[in-house]
Amino acid sequence: MELGNINWQLVASHLVLMTVAYALALPIAWDREREARGAGLRTFPLVALGSCGYVLIGLQVLHGSQSQARILYGLMTGIGFIGGGAILKGEGSVHGTATAASIWITGAIGAAVAWGRYEIGVVLSLITFLTLYLGRYKRALRRDR
Repeated sequence: MELGNINWQLVASHLVLMTVAYALALPIAWDREREARGAGLRTFPLVALGSCGYVLIGLQVLHGSQSQARILYGLMTGIGFIGGGAILKGEGSVHGTATAASIWITGAIGAAVAWGRYEIGVVLSLITFLTLYLGRYKRALRRDR
């Protein structure tokens, strides 16, 4: 593709979508960073951004729901693999499952934004952030015992 043949209106549209995906992942990333988890302010927004980008590519290049469904399947699997790396098993305990699940959900946020389903992305972001935020009280209750 030549530089002169770039559809700048489409570039601007994609930039807005990717920015929304990135922004919706920030509260989750902030929570994980604040809790000193391995994945945080860099990982989560990048997962959402990447998912959004892959779905946008699929929407532009592939036509038909089966091809787009394969992209979503690949994203779900690949991001699940990344999240699996955040899970650590120790002596009688497992850590990182909330971070792994959060990574997986930020991928869904990016995909939702790419498909123009902002309401899904916003709900996923809010519920995930609230779940992680309220999870702090679980640890406080455990310490009180």
